[in-house]
Amino acid sequence: MRIVLSGGGTGGHIYPAVAVARQLEAEEGPADFLYIGGTRGLESKLVPQENLPFKAIDITGFRRKLSMDNVKTVLRFLRGVKASKKMLREFKPDVVIGTGGYVCGPVVYAASRLGIPTLIHEQNAIPGLTNRFLSRYADTVAVSFEGMESAFPGCKNVIYTGNPRATTVTNASPQRGFASLGIPEGSTVVLVVGGSRGAKAINQAMIEMAPFVGKGNGVHYVYVTGEPYYEDTRKALRQNLGGLPNWLHVLPYIHNMPEVLACTSLIVNRAGASFLAEITALGIPSVLIPSPNVTNNHQEANARQLEREGAAVVLLEKDLTGQALHQAVEQIIGDAAVQCKMSEASLRLGKRDSAALVVKELRRLAAK
Repeated sequence: MRIVLSGGGTGGHIYPAVAVARQLEAEEGPADFLYIGGTRGLESKLVPQENLPFKAIDITGFRRKLSMDNVKTVLRFLRGVKASKKMLREFKPDVVIGTGGYVCGPVVYAASRLGIPTLIHEQNAIPGLTNRFLSRYADTVAVSFEGMESAFPGCKNVIYTGNPRATTVTNASPQRGFASLGIPEGSTVVLVVGGSRGAKAINQAMIEMAPFVGKGNGVHYVYVTGEPYYEDTRKALRQNLGGLPNWLHVLPYIHNMPEVLACTSLIVNRAGASFLAEITALGIPSVLIPSPNVTNNHQEANARQLEREGAAVVLLEKDLTGQALHQAVEQIIGDAAVQCKMSEASLRLGKRDSAALVVKELRRLAAK
């Protein structure tokens, strides 16, 4: 099968596409892939690391307010459609899948105009602008949350698959996770991460929280700052603590996130849909701090889904302090019964066969 993948901007759009590629390879052996991403997003860096052929187009998103930048965006979209058609004609895919981000707009639209079967995947509880637009042209829309089917009235075929990224983490080795962090196996690990680029507010809260934790309780905190914030955050922590103790592990980025998640007891993070798919697939309790700087506040909607089921505690950024974060962590990690109950709730939400369901639909579309 020949597959074009498209998704970009953040890891939350990129990793589901990669997960689908890996699932297809696991089921059918070597396949032919082309990943079409943007010139400005993380995909230009991350996708080549996954050994997937990569080509780029220049595209940006629309601003919510009237702006001349939107005129430039329309022109980039039209040029992107033209460039995508050229790539698609040359590659001749059986099917095209878009996993979100502005770059999917011209790629999936171009495929639909060329009569190539298309599938788009929506990771969030509130659909993004690009996927709402594309749902009128795509053959299938796959959604991550049960009950979202009604969010795409313009598409006749909407299916609930969960997030393909969930499949990636279920076979990850906790032993390798512990080893990569230099933490003894069986230790309690609290992972604090603000997304692939980091989050300034979470970094600041962790700096404020650090003096309250790690006093001989055997808990290891793994703090992922994001590369832009690493040096400043590490410096502030060293100053606050008089050096970095052996219970605190400060990293700019984690490249083997599935393995680290496999050894994690509790996670503090944003509420990006792909990350939530990973932690629920593994049954990890969470303290979720939704980003307020996203379209339609969709991260809070994602987080509330887990909160309603008892799998997460939601702490809004406006209420985020070091003390508040410490209290939220302690009420979970300090009570084995609470931790177990939340873990079970998280696992109930996890859909482990997500990538396989997407691949099954791709096969159906390719065979049409």
